[in-house]
Amino acid sequence: MTDLPTDPAEREAFLRERLTPLQFEVTQHGGTERAFTGTYWDTHDDGMYRCIVCDTALFSSDTKYESGSGWPSFWTAIDEGAVETRTDSSHGMVRTEALCANCGAHLGHVFDDGPQPTGLRFCMNSASLRLDTEAPSEP
Repeated sequence: MTDLPTDPAEREAFLRERLTPLQFEVTQHGGTERAFTGTYWDTHDDGMYRCIVCDTALFSSDTKYESGSGWPSFWTAIDEGAVETRTDSSHGMVRTEALCANCGAHLGHVFDDGPQPTGLRFCMNSASLRLDTEAPSEP
């Protein structure tokens, strides 16, 4: 796991140096990449999806599915404590925002139109994730 500076100015400088402009906009400002443009929307490789900011394990490839939305979608996080949610009322709608529980990075949104067994669709931005194909897909 990456140790992030606690001072806001130092943290911003550190992340701007480490992340691409899109990764920074998505994770730090709640941005969204365009559908069907992200690295992982159509990826089927095995492994563990990690937070691009702090490298915390978030999603297993075993729970990734084709939602047709144009973003990587998962029916659950690796455990209940990996992803936090909060109400997002931006853009004139009410949605459930998904954030990395470790560092607070914006990941995407959660919807209740996913497959069983959870019925959830964690609709994530590829820009907020890193696929670790060396790690087992089981936590």
